[in-house]
Amino acid sequence: MHSTTTVRRVAAGAWLALAAALWPVTGLADADELHAQYQALQDELGNNGFGRPLHIVSAEQQERLAGVVHAVLDHPFATVSAALRRPASWCDILILPFNTKYCHAVEGPSGSALRVRIGRRFDQPVEQAYRLRFEHRNVALQPGYFESRLLADQGPVGTRDYRIVVSAVPLEGQRTFLRLDYSYGAGWAGRTAMQLYLATAGADKTGFTVVGQDASGQPLYIGGVRGAVERNAMRYYLAVDAYLDSLAAPPEQQVDRRIRGWYKATQHYPQLRELDLGTYAAMKRQEVERQQTLLE
Repeated sequence: MHSTTTVRRVAAGAWLALAAALWPVTGLADADELHAQYQALQDELGNNGFGRPLHIVSAEQQERLAGVVHAVLDHPFATVSAALRRPASWCDILILPFNTKYCHAVEGPSGSALRVRIGRRFDQPVEQAYRLRFEHRNVALQPGYFESRLLADQGPVGTRDYRIVVSAVPLEGQRTFLRLDYSYGAGWAGRTAMQLYLATAGADKTGFTVVGQDASGQPLYIGGVRGAVERNAMRYYLAVDAYLDSLAAPPEQQVDRRIRGWYKATQHYPQLRELDLGTYAAMKRQEVERQQTLLE
C-alpha cells in the first residue's frame, strides 16, 4: 500500500506535468495558482537530491516539449522582479549556458526583443550559430506577482514557438518562489534532428526525473527528449540564480561572479558537466564583451 506522502507526490507530479505542458501555452498569470503549487510541492522542495529547494518536471504533448523548474530563491521578491523585468538582464542570463554564443537587447515598434544566437557546439563560431529573436514581454508587475516572457516564433532545424516564462511570488523570510517554464514546438524536421542527436552525441545524456533504480539501487534518470528539455530548463534556472547572486557584488565584479557562479552550480549535477572552468570562463568573457555590440 502506498503511504500518504507517496500518493501525494504522485498526484502532485501528474498535476504539475500537465501544468508544465499547458501553462506557457494558455498564458495563465495567477499568484494564487503559483502559491498553490508551492504548497503542493513542500515535500519535494524539502527532500530531494538537488541540494537546494528545487523541483523539476517535464512533459511531452503531441508536438510540444516542456520543462518546468520550481525553486525557492534566497532573494527578496522586489529584487527578483526588478532585475528580471529588464531585457538587458535577460541577455546577461541567457549568455551563461555554454552553447549561447550571443545575446543583445533591442527596441523596436513592437517593443523589446533579444537577438540571440545558439550554437550546435560550444566552440561554434558565432557567424554559424542559429539565430533566434525573442520578444520580451512583462506580463505582470504586481506587488505580489511577477511574470516575464521570452517568445520566439521560429527556432533552429524546424523548431518553433519557443517560450521561456518566469513567474514569481514573495515568501516569508525575504525569499521568493520561482517557476521557470521552458518549452518549444517541434515538427517532423525538429524531431528528426533531435533523434539524431540523441542517437549520437546525446546518447548517454539524461535529465533529472527519476524513473527507477538499477540493480545496485542507484537512481535511473529520464533520457530522450524529456531529458534534453529538463537539462535546458535547469541551465536557464541556474543562470537566473547566478545572475541574481551576482548583483550583490560591485558592478566591475558581477560578470566574473555570475560566470563562476553558474559554472560551479552546474558541477553539482553530472547531467550538466560539459567543459573545464578555464575553457568555459575564457569563452564566456569573450562572448559577454561581444554582446555589447549589435551584430547584423
